[in-house]
Amino acid sequence: MGTILGVMLGLGMAAAAGLRVFVPLLLAAIAVRTGHLHPAAGFAWLGSTPALVMFGTAALVEALAYLVPWLDHLLDTVATPAAVVAGSALVAAVAVDLPPEVRWPLALIAGGGLAGLVQLGTVGARGVSTATTAGFGNPLFALFETGGAVLLAGLALLVPALALVLVVALVVAIVRTGRWMARRAVRAVRPPGDY
Repeated sequence: MGTILGVMLGLGMAAAAGLRVFVPLLLAAIAVRTGHLHPAAGFAWLGSTPALVMFGTAALVEALAYLVPWLDHLLDTVATPAAVVAGSALVAAVAVDLPPEVRWPLALIAGGGLAGLVQLGTVGARGVSTATTAGFGNPLFALFETGGAVLLAGLALLVPALALVLVVALVVAIVRTGRWMARRAVRAVRPPGDY
């Protein structure tokens, strides 16, 4: 795998970790186990039976737990830092052609940062869902997140360039939505004559 392809794959997997922490780890483990992905040195354990069982169980529990409206917010307190760690690890595992002194800073900054940004975007969107639907829309939102993680991680493994295009679109959507929400919050706080 070339350097650019490895970085695109890693960023796609990191963004997917921002949607669901364990789904991209499970798909990466399956890809390593089947020989479709050759990880960097030190990450061969991804294809081990214990890793497959652990990530499979964790992905299932995570996906089901997010269907419970009050539990989804509680999970976000754990999932946000876990997404950063998973995003960093996934980039480090697949950017095999980069020397460690480049791979690890890229993994921590780009992979962890991207996973964290996507996770924070979903936390904000879930908050809006909770506020506008009294939590009844949250299970549908959770299914969308899980499906998005499967789609994005799968595309990253199969067509990394397309996954990167989706990642860029996702980041643009998160940033624009965040700006829009910030402007609305400022307008809500200002007295009527301050416009």
